[in-house]
Amino acid sequence: MKVAVVGSLSLDSVAGGAPRIGGCPFYAARALRAVGTPAVIVTKCAADDRQLLLPPLIRLGVPVVWRDSSASAAFSFSYVDERREMTVEAIADPWTAEEAVAAVGPARWVHVAPLTRGDFPPETLAAIARGRRLSLDAQGLARPARTGPLELDADYDPELLRSVSILKISDEEAELLVDGYDERALGRLGVPEVVVTLGSRGCIVYADGVAELVRAHAVESADPTGAGDTFATAYLAARSGGAAPMSAARRAGALVSGFLAGRAA
Repeated sequence: MKVAVVGSLSLDSVAGGAPRIGGCPFYAARALRAVGTPAVIVTKCAADDRQLLLPPLIRLGVPVVWRDSSASAAFSFSYVDERREMTVEAIADPWTAEEAVAAVGPARWVHVAPLTRGDFPPETLAAIARGRRLSLDAQGLARPARTGPLELDADYDPELLRSVSILKISDEEAELLVDGYDERALGRLGVPEVVVTLGSRGCIVYADGVAELVRAHAVESADPTGAGDTFATAYLAARSGGAAPMSAARRAGALVSGFLAGRAA
């Protein structure tokens, strides 16, 4: 396998609806099936929720490695325009270095998708990154590991970024963590490659000390859940195939636009 995606599945309740499958592994599998990159999904949830959460993931056809958790991550949320209001209902067990590395196997490009700051300790990220290119979703920096209404903060351990080669970060997270997303602000993160997602406006790619805008094909969608996970996975898949950062961002943006257009249809 060339690419691995590691993260917990979640029970998501959108706008008061019944719980449904959520978490990056599900949306990543959809993206990987679309782009055809050989990959493995490494995920966890509570054993009691396997019958609800694993079958929709497995049906997507990407190999899945499952790990048990004492609880499944769970969230309830709604959208106001493109902004999400979220409550953390439950948190899954943190990932240990041993369980993550053993499951990732020979993959040399790995996207790690924390749901909260406690999901992947620095030592786990360091172990995954040995001999690999590690991509990280910055929501694992900005989301404290506690239940209740989600309130982002910047109180993260800088060690979490020491092993990261690529950081996917939203504009809201960038404003919180480094006061913006111009070249000087993004440089303070200390990560060589950063992609800032801007919703319908596209994204900013920061590489080699230069930040450039990649515009998106705007798509109206009342439920953009999973767009960021889809983007991050498609971006890493393109980079693993030799695409330059800007080209990878264009490919990922096009896939997200198609994903949202299909949901809106």
